[in-house]
Amino acid sequence: MPIMSGDPRLDRRDFLRATAVAAVASVAPLAAPALATPTQPVIQRYVKLGRTGLSISDISFGSSRTDDADVVRHALERGINYFDTAEDYRGGESESAIGEALAGKRDKVLIATKTAMGASDTREDMMRALEGSLRRLRTDHVDVYFNHAVNDLARAQNPEWPEFNALAKKQGKIRWSGISGHGGRLAECLGYTLEHDLCDVWLVAHNFGQDPAFYEKLVRGFDFVALQPDLPALMKRARDKGVGVIAMKTLMGGRLNDLREWEHGGATYAQAAFRWVLASGHADALVVSMNSRETIDEYVVASGQARNRASDLRLLERYAELNGRTHCQHGCRACESSCPAGVTVSEVLRTRMYDVDYGDLRLARDEYRSVERNAAACLSCADTPCLGACPIGIPIPSFTRDAARLA
Repeated sequence: MPIMSGDPRLDRRDFLRATAVAAVASVAPLAAPALATPTQPVIQRYVKLGRTGLSISDISFGSSRTDDADVVRHALERGINYFDTAEDYRGGESESAIGEALAGKRDKVLIATKTAMGASDTREDMMRALEGSLRRLRTDHVDVYFNHAVNDLARAQNPEWPEFNALAKKQGKIRWSGISGHGGRLAECLGYTLEHDLCDVWLVAHNFGQDPAFYEKLVRGFDFVALQPDLPALMKRARDKGVGVIAMKTLMGGRLNDLREWEHGGATYAQAAFRWVLASGHADALVVSMNSRETIDEYVVASGQARNRASDLRLLERYAELNGRTHCQHGCRACESSCPAGVTVSEVLRTRMYDVDYGDLRLARDEYRSVERNAAACLSCADTPCLGACPIGIPIPSFTRDAARLA
């Protein structure tokens, strides 16, 4: 923990408020909510989301871990204006909470939601999913509608998807279409949508641990490498073409407590990770799961700070050292061919991350059940052909078996 006196919980809140005051004094906000006071952390920067022209808070609200309308309201009070959800988050309760919290404020906010559009889904299937989301969100339209967690090129190639997008736009039910992804075939799927001009917005798993520039800037030896080095260049191409790019999974697993003793000088690990993303030039903005007032206040402090501090690299490096061999990097496919049962190891390990790193068993179970080729086969596998297949040393057999118990 940082050097503090008295009640550590009270001191941490005071610490965050003090950091927020400094941030507010140093960066003039483009917009600020009427309910905020000078002593409260507020969003300091709103950015244009590609060709959509939407002006969104550079740090925006992810809802996969909350169904609390009061938490949503708190984010709005802090100046967050972009709220990201999905039909399957908390079994639909996330959408309902956002709909409740933002009722009567629809003209002041931007809402994005998602559905997993399958390779054989029809536009009627997609429209039913959208209309269900609109009912829960208490709105007649969403600003961005994403094809959710696309990790199969056949899903991106479904001809019904662009037909649905055109129809839903014409009917005024969506303003812009998007794709989200964090799996092993992420770059392949993103590249296809860029080549065929299928999306207005990307929501992409991206963090400092996936960026080759992170390792190049280290001041001492470090034996990790970025396992998806082409993704930053692909994100840049998309932005150059006018596609809005939003980063997610920016905390590289989010084991926030691991770094408390290293946090000094008015910076937290999360803030350092956000500054890295905002300074990288790869994304317009970022979305992060927010499930309490305290995390919102901490995260918002990094708004408007698209520049790395001298202390940030030390925090990020320390985190990578502590967690680099247990965190499955999104988009790496190095172990994929090792499993004769065809288990999608990276997707399975992502669900384990939600349980072990995030401490969110409900999210972990929900996500595990959605994995088509899950880890059931791992429970009876004696040969463990995947052992040693991970280039950064993740013990795949024990981790997939952990995940299989989520079923």
